[in-house]
Amino acid sequence: MKRILLSLSGGLVVFAFVFSANVVFAAKPTKTCTTIQSGELLASDGSVIGIGFDDWGYNYQGQMFKGGYCDAYRDAAWCQPYKEDNLLMKWNAAWMSNADCDGDGKLDRHLGYPSYRGSGAWLTNHISGEYSGTDGEKCTWNDFVKIVAAPTDAKLINGTWFTAGGSEIGAAIWGEFAIIQEVYNDSCAGDHGVLYHSPTRAGLGNW
Repeated sequence: MKRILLSLSGGLVVFAFVFSANVVFAAKPTKTCTTIQSGELLASDGSVIGIGFDDWGYNYQGQMFKGGYCDAYRDAAWCQPYKEDNLLMKWNAAWMSNADCDGDGKLDRHLGYPSYRGSGAWLTNHISGEYSGTDGEKCTWNDFVKIVAAPTDAKLINGTWFTAGGSEIGAAIWGEFAIIQEVYNDSCAGDHGVLYHSPTRAGLGNW
């Protein structure tokens, strides 16, 4: 039986047109964002971010990762025991957008908020792999987790986030986040189904 959980570490300009008599005026955009298409944005390893999947499995434009578990960490030495496992991640713009609108040359995270708290950020991790059972049989397992940023007024009590009204959100992870749902299956261990479902709500995008 095997379970692991990954730790992770486009701007749109809208032009308004005002019609007065027969003259058309184009209003200036309030903010200019640098998009991935510009070729000016860099990934954490210093490489230029492009459209589509890179060599590691990141698709920053599509806000997802698909590849080997260790590829998400640039094949770090500590990750080698999990090298054969697979990972699929998806996230929203609050977690990491596909543009730079604050001018720091990096893809924005929790833009407009001092931290992830209250930003509405979310991430899903879907990890899967195989291992040999006690009788040498091939065992398959997968773990699907939904993670959200805790609301600004949430309270952390004994490792669990609660709403301001006292409703349980989910177990704390990475400081500012909560696990709102986890589904785990293991063909040899007999595990199957939901391990945790937030009593408050387990849907993404409404936090």
